[in-house]
Parts: sequence; structure tokens; C-alpha cells
Amino acid sequence: MNIKSLLGTAAMAVVLGGAPALAADAISLGHLADYSGPTSDVGTPFGQGVADAFAWVNKNGGINGAKVNVDTVDYGYQVPRAIAQYKKWSGSDKVAAILGWGTADTEALTGFLANDKIPDISGSYAAALSDPTGAGGKAKAAPYNFFYGPSYSDALRGMLTWAAEDWKAKGKTGAPKYVHMGANHPYPNAPKAAGEALAKELGFEVLPAVVFALTPGDYSAQCLTLKSSGANYAYLGNTAGSNISVLNACKAAGVDVQFMGNVWGMDENAAKAAGAAADGVVFPLRTAVAWGGNAPGMKTVQEISKMSDAAGTAYRPVHYLAGVCTALYMKEAVEWAAKNGGATGENVKKGFYQKKDWVPAGMDGVCNPSTWTEKDHRPTMKVDIYRMKVSGATAAPLNELVKDGTVKLEKVKTVDLPRKNDWLGW
Repeated sequence: MNIKSLLGTAAMAVVLGGAPALAADAISLGHLADYSGPTSDVGTPFGQGVADAFAWVNKNGGINGAKVNVDTVDYGYQVPRAIAQYKKWSGSDKVAAILGWGTADTEALTGFLANDKIPDISGSYAAALSDPTGAGGKAKAAPYNFFYGPSYSDALRGMLTWAAEDWKAKGKTGAPKYVHMGANHPYPNAPKAAGEALAKELGFEVLPAVVFALTPGDYSAQCLTLKSSGANYAYLGNTAGSNISVLNACKAAGVDVQFMGNVWGMDENAAKAAGAAADGVVFPLRTAVAWGGNAPGMKTVQEISKMSDAAGTAYRPVHYLAGVCTALYMKEAVEWAAKNGGATGENVKKGFYQKKDWVPAGMDGVCNPSTWTEKDHRPTMKVDIYRMKVSGATAAPLNELVKDGTVKLEKVKTVDLPRKNDWLGW
């Protein structure tokens, strides 16, 4: 066949609509996950939610027809490994954006992200990541950092607001005593100063912090300290894995205190592991419902879940749903960028500013509405507080425990915090 014939065949193919479509260039994203380190107890379900969400996106046509290549790396919660991986993602393996994880590593990368113009929506909700311009004066500018849900500081402010009301509702008099608990590490420490400042403002007596490691262990000594201090409300700043050890030790020691977990500090798996010791712990929920909740978007989540559980029988804890929401916010920001100049880091960043009270498509009633602006990366000031209820033995599989009501989440209160300028970045 000569050239003329080839051209004629090609022209005929176009006329007949038979020309093969050119595939859009794939979009690359980086995904830092902790599947093996000290926060893997909650990092695993969150990371699975992110992975399943993008597998589902690709199954349904990708982003504007382009496949999304997600490079998932288990960095074991080690900052040097996160930095080394970032250098690859910002170098020859350039990514359009990153789905990050921990506080120490995300804060260490903040300056690099800004210089390289690579957005990062992280699993860290440290308030220091929420001030894009640095105008708040509490933290360095973090123009390329995002997260979904209230910051650690705002979530704690919400729980302390509730705790002050709870104290009075119980008819208690005098100043309630508050204590911050957690590892001496950037993640548990992120909301410490903000929480203690508001606690004093609300009339709490603030006690010296009680330190315990990010890993499970024997924390009997810490519980005896807690008991002798007479603390009434205690914030658990670590992930559920080590918090379980504290809850069990404190129950054994007869400690009478209202524990308040951070968003990573409690979930259904932790309730199963801790049993009766987890009963009554309050913590913030980032999504509007938990797994199986009554919401239109739950159908979408269940379809996403089948990407790694084809039978559809797995129970997904609260962190999985938060991972799905996080991934779909990133998906839609990238989608906007691809339609408005290309999926570059600068355009993806702009994509986060395009909607107000934003819920990803198909996720109504699951992802809480979020708004990011060029001057304020706090996506919400709403704190939904839930109480973990455990009413019996927890040896059965988790989905059975939830189904029969042995383990359940009970809505306590929604606290709508003021969007104070002096809280930005703090």
C-alpha cells in the first residue's frame, strides 16, 4: 500500500468515525502512606480509601479521559524516607500533586512544596498547614498545603467547648481539670498550645501534659499520674493503636476521666480491640456519616469499596471514608486544572478554590461541605463530635459487632466555631 492509499484510508476512517482516539496523557500523583509504621493502625484504612477511590476513578474513565497513575509509597512514618521520596516526585518522576500523610513529614515538606508548586492534601490536619499566606502570624506560609476536615486545633477547640457545657450539664461546680496527653512529637503536639489556651479561657484548670509513646505499651504509670491529678477531661493526641493501651491501663487503674480523642484517636477497630475500655470516648468525625449511614453518597462509597472488596462484605472504619473524601477532592481539583490550562501543580492549587461548600460529585451526605480560599485553607469550622459506645463482648468480627449494635457511634453535638483570624495557623 502506497502513501496515497494510506492517506486515503485514514481519511475514510475519519469520515466513518473509525479513527482510533488518541489516549489523553496519564496524570501522575504521589501517595505517601503509613502501612508499616507507628500510625499504620489508622494509616492503613485511610490509605486504602485513597487507593480504592482512584482505582474507581480510573474504572470510570479517569480524569477527562486520562488515566490517573497513583504512586503509593509506604514510608513507615519516617521523615527522611518521605523527603527522599518527595525528591523523586519533584524531579524526574514529576507529579501533579501529592496525597500526603503525617504531620512531621508534611511540615518538613511545606517549603519544598511551595518552591516546586506541588499541592499536597495530607492526612495531617495540623493548623500550621492552614495558613497559605502566613498573614496570621502563627505559622509560616503554606500555600500548597491542604487537608479535609477541621484542623487538630479546631477539633480540640470544638471538644473543649462541648466539655465546658458537659461539666455544667452534669451539675458540677468549680473549675474542671483538663490535661493534654500524647507523644512528644509534632503530630500530638500540634494542637497542644491552642487547646490549653482555650481551656483556660473556658475556665478549665490546665494540668501538666502526660506523655506516652506513639506505639502500644504499658502506660500504667501515666494512668496513675492521671488518677492522682484528678483530671476530668483528657485529650488523647496519639493514634488509636497506643490510645488502646492507655484506655485499658486507665480502666484497670480505676481512672474516672472523660477521654477526648483526636480524629485519629478512636475508630471502630479500636473499639473492638479495647472493648469496654473504649466505651464513652468522644472524638470528632470528619464525614457526615459512618459506614452504612443513611446518605445518598453511601452508594458511591460502597461502589468504591468494592475495588478492594469485590464481595462488598468488609466493614470500613471512619478513616476509610475520610480517605475516600480526601481523594475525591483531589480528583476534582485535578479535573478542573486539566480543563483550565493543564494538570500542573499551580492549576491544581487553583482547582481547590473553585467551589464554596464543596462536596465531591456523588458524595452527598458523606463528605462534609468544604471551602478553601487563597487566604484561608481551613476547609471547615464545624466539629461533629461522636461518642463511641461499646455494650458487650467484642470478640466477634467487626461487621457483626456493628450490625448488632455492640459497637456504635452516637452523635453528641455539632460545634460551629467562629472563623477567628487569630486562630489561623494555630
